[in-house]
This record gives sequence, C-alpha cells and structure tokens, in this order.
Amino acid sequence: MREIETDYLVVGAGASGMAFVDALVAAADVDVVLVDRRHSAGGHWLDAYPFVRLHQPSATYGVNSRVLGDDRIDEAGPNAGFYERATAAEICDYFARVLHEDLVPSGKVRFFGMTDYRGADGDGHHLTSVLTGEETVVRVRRRFVDATYVESSIPSRHTPPFSVDPEVRMIPPNDLVDLDEPADGFTILGAGKTAMDTCNWLLDAGVDPGRIEWLRPRDPWLFDRRAMQPLDLVGDYMHMQASWVGAAAEAEDGMDFARRLEAAGVFLRIDPQVEPTVFRGATISSREIDSLRTIERVVPGRRVLRIGTDRVVTDDGDLGAEPGRVYIDCTAQGVRPTVPRPIFEGDRMTLQYVTIGIVPWSAATVGTVEARTADDAEKNRLCPTLTFTGTAADLPRLSYVGMEGLAVRGMDPELTAWNDTARLNPAGAATKHLDDPRVQEAFASIGAKFGPAMENLARHGGRAAASAA
Repeated sequence: MREIETDYLVVGAGASGMAFVDALVAAADVDVVLVDRRHSAGGHWLDAYPFVRLHQPSATYGVNSRVLGDDRIDEAGPNAGFYERATAAEICDYFARVLHEDLVPSGKVRFFGMTDYRGADGDGHHLTSVLTGEETVVRVRRRFVDATYVESSIPSRHTPPFSVDPEVRMIPPNDLVDLDEPADGFTILGAGKTAMDTCNWLLDAGVDPGRIEWLRPRDPWLFDRRAMQPLDLVGDYMHMQASWVGAAAEAEDGMDFARRLEAAGVFLRIDPQVEPTVFRGATISSREIDSLRTIERVVPGRRVLRIGTDRVVTDDGDLGAEPGRVYIDCTAQGVRPTVPRPIFEGDRMTLQYVTIGIVPWSAATVGTVEARTADDAEKNRLCPTLTFTGTAADLPRLSYVGMEGLAVRGMDPELTAWNDTARLNPAGAATKHLDDPRVQEAFASIGAKFGPAMENLARHGGRAAASAA
C-alpha cells in the first residue's frame, strides 16, 4: 500500500474540478492530488453522446488559464452569428491538454486516473486503482475537495425509471450513431436539453418530422442563446443581466419572473401554448426551437411507466407502440438538484454553484477565493451557494443567492480585478465595450434596480433560502 501527502485532495476531474484546480494553483503555491474514476480529465464529457455541443460559447468554458477554441463567431450553419461551441470530442481533447500540458508539468498537480475514492478514516483518505486494485492512502495537510457534488446525470450512465420489455429497441442517444439497420420511427423520451439535441440531430440528419414521436412530460424555460454571448457580443449578455435584475425587482413569484424574462427576449419556450414549469438553465437558439416545432407527434404531460412491444404504459393511460420503432432514453436529469451546504468547512470543501448556471466560472471563483485567506466564514460570505431545483417557481430564491454573491464579491477590490480579466466571466468584456449603447443602458439599469430587486426577492423567500444555506 502506497502512502502520499498533499495539500489538497480533489476528487473529480470534470469541468468543476479542473476549473477549481487551475485557479487554485495559479494563485497559490500548493500541491494537489487530483483523482477521477475515468481515465482522463473531462468528467461527463468523456461519456457524452457524440453529437452534443456546449450550450454556451466555448469562449467562456473550460479553465481560466487556457482558451477553448478560437473565440470565433460562426458565419454559417445553425450557430451562425454566435460564438463557436465546442463538440464533445473537442472538449475532451481540451481538458486532456490542460491536464497533461499545463497542470501536471507545473509540478503542483498529480493525477490519479482510473481511481476510486473510497472514503477516509483515521489513517487518511483511501484510493483504489480500478485497474490493479492497488491502494493508496493520502494524508491531506489542508483540504479534501469534493468536486462531484454537482456532477451531471447523463444518458449513458443512467438507469431509466421505467421498465422495458426485452424485445423493445431502446438506446441512449450515444448509440444513435451506431444504428446498423433503419428504424421505422423514433420515440424520444424526456424533456431536457438532451432530448432537444436528439430531436434536432435526427431532423438535421434528414429524418422526416412525421417519423419522430416526442414524449415530453414537462416543458422547460430555456435561455435564448443570443442572450448568452460574450466578448464582442457582450451587449447581448449585459441586456440579459439587466433584464434579469429588472424582473427580480418586480416579479411577484417564480412564474411571473419567467414570463418577464420571456417578454424581454431572454427566455424561450418550445410550445407557445404551453407555459413551462421547469428551469434547469439550458440554452438554445430560436432556430433550434423552430426546428423542434416541426415535430407534431408530441405527447405532453405524461410519465412513462413501461415500454412494451404493443403499448407504452404511462401515468395517464396507454399509448400504442409500433413495431420497429427505436426508443431513445433522454430522461437523465442533467443538472441534479442538490441541497446547498457551505463550500468551506474546516478540512473539507464541497464545490457548488456560486454563479447562475456557469459551472467553470463558479469553480474558478471558489479556487481564487480559497487561495486568499484562511477564514472560512469570510470565504463562505463571498461564495453563497445556490442550487437548481429544476422548478421555475424557485427562480426568486436562485436569483437572490446568485445576486447576493455577485454583490459581495463586487465589493472586494482584488476579486473584482480578477473577475474583470477572467476569461470564464461572460461579462468580462463589458468594460471594454462601454461605447456600446446596450452595455451603457444595462449598467444604468442594473445600478438603479439592483437594490429594489434584492428587496423584492427577499419578500418572496430569497433571503430565507440564503440563510438556510
């Protein structure tokens, strides 16, 4: 049995763990042991379906020290007019390069891939190689860091919550690219971004919309991709920020909040006749929405209980099942609901969201804060945690915590200086575009409405949620 020592033991080399480690070693002279059960860095991207792309621009994804992509605005295709979005293969290659060309060569980071974290006892933290069974005991001088708490639930590692008869062809979206015989039709199960990506991939591949059936239990509110653009298009992002604060200042509840954001061009819905109740922070373009609306065989509001060869059993009656159809399971949750807890707790850290919907920016912020001081109370004040419950009704609580964090960090000169230059911050380019009328208007609006917004959100339970966390 091997024994080693380190300052930080970080479990999880996905987007969160990598962004945290990158920011931490950039700001502090520390030793880090980074552990993951997968063979390389990249987390769920290593298991993602091959046609997936980032929801957000590559320009604000990854780690702070290395650019992902070319910061290019696409001129053709479905993403035309927006900053490029990396594919799963590009993201995996990027994280591997960050690990093996930047972090490990720095001498500050050791990586243990194909390794399970087994827990801790009086002797230290226990690791086991899934290849050899070799055990390693790690003695941690400063912190154990859990970078798996907000890990995504993805189709290829997901067990469906319903039964499936053996003769039924059901696959995760990963296996679509490996179909060895034509299907008589496709039934998509699920309402999240994976289901939307799968529908659009089939349509782009030439599948007639009439051959696609979509069982969509609950419709989601979605960010318009136009509102999430950084760099030279940061005016759109700042408009979104101002609209968010404006909605927060006046909304009477979560659904009213969402309607106001829709009116401002920030939120989209798939079906104009169905008011969504779900919000998980996914991003989509109006072009993709238009494509999804060509699918007419939509079964809304039902949850599947069983898929048989002759029928699909749901919680609201049975549906006919056609022989030869391929069922595609897109019911994995994606962003899993969590219970917020303090990030900094003695010899332990639990990485969570501190910004609304952007994992790497959150994790890099936490890494930078960790390097500054030994005072956990101060660190937790600077990094209040928020969670995506999945319901639009919780938008006021989510917003209160996210805006509170931005406010307290904005009053810290060092953090403000770091944030203004952080490539992961979508608003980072705003100060360079003060000649843009939308940026000017956004700053003025945010300045005037931020205080009233926090007061209004507090009246609707935001402050109580922040106190509980």
